[in-house]
Amino acid sequence: MQRRSFLKKASLGIAATGGATLAAPVFAQDAPTLNWRLASSFPTSADAIFNGGVHFAKYLSEATGGKFNVRVHHAGEIVPALQVFDAVQNGTVECGHTAAYYYYGKNPVFSFDATVPFGMNTRQLVAWMHAGNGLKLMREVYDKYNIVNFPCGYTGAQMAGWFRKEINTVEDLQGLKFRCSAFAGAVLSRLGVIPQQVAGGDIYPSLEKGTIDAAEWIGPYDDEKMGFHKVAPNYYYPGWYEGGLQVSLYINKDKYNELPESYKAAILQASNMASTTMISTYDQKNPQALRRLMSEGAKLKRFSKEVLDACYAETQKLYAELSEKDPVFKKVYDDYAAFLEEVTPWFGVTEFNFDSFMINAIRQKRNG
Repeated sequence: MQRRSFLKKASLGIAATGGATLAAPVFAQDAPTLNWRLASSFPTSADAIFNGGVHFAKYLSEATGGKFNVRVHHAGEIVPALQVFDAVQNGTVECGHTAAYYYYGKNPVFSFDATVPFGMNTRQLVAWMHAGNGLKLMREVYDKYNIVNFPCGYTGAQMAGWFRKEINTVEDLQGLKFRCSAFAGAVLSRLGVIPQQVAGGDIYPSLEKGTIDAAEWIGPYDDEKMGFHKVAPNYYYPGWYEGGLQVSLYINKDKYNELPESYKAAILQASNMASTTMISTYDQKNPQALRRLMSEGAKLKRFSKEVLDACYAETQKLYAELSEKDPVFKKVYDDYAAFLEEVTPWFGVTEFNFDSFMINAIRQKRNG
């Protein structure tokens, strides 16, 4: 009788909610209560990317009926922004939300879990990670560092950054003091650029004083809040060093292995939902922010073919050198490059041609 009563109530619950909340209370009956800490590499001011961790925690709690809770700590609250990797590895925190290319200095291979110069766009990276060998290969790398990784957010293709002066030729890169990611810096230094490591909060005053000549941050929505256009008005694209940044969830391997399988499944679902939420946020907010920036004096400029060709050539040389030095890098890069070469022509047939037509059609419509 009690079973029939339960089924009746369950049916009513499904009818009322579409089944969205029914699973959680049933799932939670014999589930352990856990309270974890997540160290983020991002400040709360960069809300779209920081909230990737917040949304993950929210979805995870909802999926487990409030049994599995993660408290999110902004950059610097527990550990400095660039020490999240170490904090997760040694168990200072159970998990972290970060960008893997921050750890290029530990091993350049980590960058494939984020983005690499002249690499995949967001759609392609998602395909490589989930349908290709990407996640498998990166899990093998992280396993030696006591970390289990999950994709947990995407920014889409980023802008190339803000420049005090125009960049028209390769010669214009000589002596340029540029705040950029480590992998981008490794390429650009071969062309005379002087890469700079500057914390996010120090970029504006460094540009204003001329301590640096240019800086890359994220994209219009985040850049607008920093006010870079007021001191370095030339806003360049494409961001060839960040064609589709993937943000990562790191979990301490020992802690992860202690979890019941149902919680592991909930982590996967929550990280996937957080990824969708982040890229949706950026795709909605970036166009509006770019229009505002241009109305306030930002000068939108495209890198010349000469500059892009030179950067591409040096990137390929660097990949070859890193592959020769490290068999693990070579293994991941060879698979990544083969996937990119396979999928890009397909995108050229479908996405590129459709997008090109729609861009022109909308432009004609606006012009009457």
